[in-house]
Amino acid sequence: MNYDVIVIGGGHSGIEASWSSAKMGCAVLLITIDINGIGKISCNPAVGGVAKGNLVREVDALGGIIGKITDRCVISFRILNRSKGKAVWATRAQVDRFLYPNMARSILEKNENIRIFQAKVKKILVKSKKVIGVETNFGEVFYGKTVIVCAGTFLKSTIHIGLTSFPGGRLYEESSDELFDSINELGFVTKHFKTGTCARLDKRTIDFSKTIEQPPELDTKPFSFSTTQPIKEQMSCFITYTNSKTHKVILKNLNRSPLYTGKIKSKGVRYCPSLEDKVVKFSDKERHQIFLEPEGRDSVEIYPNGISTSLPFHVQEEFIHTIEGLENARILRPGYGIEHGLIDTRELYPTLESKLIEGLYFAGQVNGTTGYEEAAAQGIVAGINAGLKVHRKAPFILTRHNSYIGVLIDDLTTKGTDEPYRMFTSRCEFRVSLRESNADIRLAHMGFKYGLISKDEYQLILEKKEKIDTQIKKLKSTKVLFEGKRLSLFDILKRPKIDYKDIEPYLNDGNLNSSYPHIEDIKREVEIEIKYEGFMRREMAFLREIDNFDRIKIPPKLDFSKVPSLSKEVVEKLNKFRPVTLGEAIRISGITPAAILNIYNFIKKN
Repeated sequence: MNYDVIVIGGGHSGIEASWSSAKMGCAVLLITIDINGIGKISCNPAVGGVAKGNLVREVDALGGIIGKITDRCVISFRILNRSKGKAVWATRAQVDRFLYPNMARSILEKNENIRIFQAKVKKILVKSKKVIGVETNFGEVFYGKTVIVCAGTFLKSTIHIGLTSFPGGRLYEESSDELFDSINELGFVTKHFKTGTCARLDKRTIDFSKTIEQPPELDTKPFSFSTTQPIKEQMSCFITYTNSKTHKVILKNLNRSPLYTGKIKSKGVRYCPSLEDKVVKFSDKERHQIFLEPEGRDSVEIYPNGISTSLPFHVQEEFIHTIEGLENARILRPGYGIEHGLIDTRELYPTLESKLIEGLYFAGQVNGTTGYEEAAAQGIVAGINAGLKVHRKAPFILTRHNSYIGVLIDDLTTKGTDEPYRMFTSRCEFRVSLRESNADIRLAHMGFKYGLISKDEYQLILEKKEKIDTQIKKLKSTKVLFEGKRLSLFDILKRPKIDYKDIEPYLNDGNLNSSYPHIEDIKREVEIEIKYEGFMRREMAFLREIDNFDRIKIPPKLDFSKVPSLSKEVVEKLNKFRPVTLGEAIRISGITPAAILNIYNFIKKN
């Protein structure tokens, strides 16, 4: 059987890859080990967050569906960074872990260009350095013009619970060993990373009176610009903490931890460590925060975010029962660590197509990333490019200058990664310009160009941009008497403690008529554009300087720990490699453009 695009894996990258290729008119075959596992929320039941929310909105602006599904399955919305300026606000949503995969599968099944098939791919078929299809575990061959590998954590994976280990891509789900071997045989450089998850708890056995309630924030905007239906009644999360008793249990059982006995040899997620790592590496901390997050509206399962572990089951029980509110908590599923295979992403083009095999693409955790959002972002890029290849059209490449997705893919394909890659705002040198709030304005023209968003949707975004531009011009031209001086509303709004609502009494807002559904978004965006005008101007100046980085020398005896705002990771890597120029420094995996800007300013000043 012949297809235009074959997608291996039904996780968040596979969903976006299948959807985008199909919307472009391609015949798509999505092969997954378990049809019921499509869109499964493997770890914490949340989408978005700092930087990750940018990725979700950018995927949505390109015509992807992670934002739409999240809005339909949301349990609780929150805005992170609310204490900071509006330009860096970040949206995070708790989702119903059981509804999400049902919704994802339903959307894919309704697309007539997508066929879903349950099987395990054991071999990628190649002829004359071009992909021609795949072979399944029962010998069936499917031919395809392009193949996208979205195998998540399933490539030759091992699960660890204490000193007991067994194969698996998720708990009690098969590992794809033969597919990993096939990728190796094709000449790819491969390795393994480590990730993990925490135990799930029965909420009926939790004493919430001993915890701190974290109610949802009802003024949060949905992820998708196309979401118009109201969000259902939202639910609270709850906060508790580890304590000295918890830490004592962990420390006395390190000899049973695969992390500390050497059984797990792979690199884990630096910024989302297991509880064992937190207790050992941050021994000065008296407690660590735990978020008790509901897994579904109709479920008793609670996800205790913050206590990921690979310790034995009886040790998990023991330390959980030392935590306030969890003294009698019953474990429904144990936590575990997992080592999974991946490729060296420096062997990929910015389209996510392999440099070794034409027509073969890779997206998601097989590229060394961690997180649903990073996976979805890669999936839509791979899917669009596979579709363009089938139609023999020019490739689609996002850049660091126009999107967080561009930053993600540029980092992966130019630097690679020596540890699980997670998106942060610090990785993006233009983070004030590349905001969550303007993702649709920045990228929707591309989604429209490739047929992924409709004319009506695109028209609404064009109208939004036109209203923002018109409103800014109006504020510049409207002058009023303010604190004894005649000032433009533009200059008044620029002041730190002035909000848009403060200048509204001076306006006759014919431009912002009540029939337009995104009026509040426009007001917020106008305020951001005005208040952050100087920051954005500096970012553009920095963009012009990037070409000079190879000529800007770093003093050989520079003490990087003296440079303000450099993270411990960045200082550690700079001291290890001792780059001679800023150009050399920025090419080191893990060194962010924001760090380069700090070093640049430090050198200039000193």
